[in-house]
Amino acid sequence: MPPRRIILDCDPGVDDAVAMLLAFASPAEVEVTAITTVIGNVALAQTTANAIRIRDLARRTDIPIHAGCPRPLMAAIERKGSVHGGDGLGDIGLPEASTGAAPDHAVDVLVARIRAEPGVLTLCPIGPMTNIAMALVKAPDIAPMIRDIVFMGGAAFCPGNSSPTAEFNFMIDPHAAQIMLTAGVPMTMFGLDVTRQAVITKDWMDRMEAKAGRVSGPVLAMMRAYGFGDPCLHDPCVIAHLIDSTLFDGVEAWVEVECAAPMARGQSIAAVSPRHLQGRAPNCRVITSVDTPRLFALLEDRLLSLD
Repeated sequence: MPPRRIILDCDPGVDDAVAMLLAFASPAEVEVTAITTVIGNVALAQTTANAIRIRDLARRTDIPIHAGCPRPLMAAIERKGSVHGGDGLGDIGLPEASTGAAPDHAVDVLVARIRAEPGVLTLCPIGPMTNIAMALVKAPDIAPMIRDIVFMGGAAFCPGNSSPTAEFNFMIDPHAAQIMLTAGVPMTMFGLDVTRQAVITKDWMDRMEAKAGRVSGPVLAMMRAYGFGDPCLHDPCVIAHLIDSTLFDGVEAWVEVECAAPMARGQSIAAVSPRHLQGRAPNCRVITSVDTPRLFALLEDRLLSLD
């Protein structure tokens, strides 16, 4: 089969960086046609610079990077550092970006590329869904042209990480997540239900560091810094699924997002049973389990191959 053609929408972030590199290392399964950036783990200027820094590290300057939305749809926020460090990539001293972003806005790129390849592109948002929602609002005709959306966000059947009820990407821009989920596009959701199972272990890190080279060395340094705050590799699960879907299992559900209640901003509400579906067809496959040893074996093989 030909590789899946994707647009990776991201907010790097250490786990975004690992997802980017996993995609670059898997050309037989995944073809990254463009990368778009959004505010999230850090401010937009930094997420964009970070995407370019990771592209530079992988020597993949053939892939265009386009900056997108600098704030959520309904409420401006100021993002600085978090578990990803002050610069978003673990503060390990990675070289600065060699160039700026490509000139076209991410939302316009999404619309144009989807229209140019109807039924072909998979969208992979692994940060807040602001760019995706803006594209769907600006050009609603693109919805049936999107092959599918495989995204990291939400917490269908478990507590949140940024609040008691909400996962980070959904909490930053719940309105965007809700627009995306109700667009009628086939979707696969990688929320905290599964990504909390993708835990970085000391043994895996030690084994990897003993083999690390030009690319994997800096990536492992980022992961080491990031693991002190959040030892889970959330975003790479999206790319791993495109490489080998047998790593994962899940359930069909109708998923929507709480946008109004202040204490529950960004909460995922997932209906699974016929009673709760109330006649609605599921709008999303919610991934709930992963073969963690096989996932980390895949990560090991592909990340080391970049050296």
